[in-house]
Amino acid sequence: MGDFAKQVYFLVRKIPSGKVVTYGQIAKKLGRPKAARAVGNILHQNNSSQIPCHRVVNKEGKLAVNYRFGGWRCQREKLVNEGIKFKDEKGVEFDSILKTSEVE
Repeated sequence: MGDFAKQVYFLVRKIPSGKVVTYGQIAKKLGRPKAARAVGNILHQNNSSQIPCHRVVNKEGKLAVNYRFGGWRCQREKLVNEGIKFKDEKGVEFDSILKTSEVE
C-alpha cells in the first residue's frame, strides 16, 4: 500500500460518526486537491470494516453507487443508523458534511 493510501485511510478513520466528508475534501487535506478520484479508488479497494469509508460521499453529497460493502443502499443504511439526514434517496443533507477546515 502506498503512502497516499495510508494517509487516506488514516484520515477517514478520524471522521466522526454522524458526519460525512467528500472525496475532494480528503484529497485537499492531504495536499492533492485534484486527487478526489484517486481517493475514491483507494476507498473502493478497502477490505477493512475498521475504516468507515461509508462516511465519504461525492462533491454533491451523493452516495457511492458501487459502495464496496453492498452498494449504495448499504452505505445509506449505515449513515442513517449514525443519524445522517438525507435530502433525497442518495443525497445527504449538506449540514451533515464537515467543513474542510473541520477535517482532521
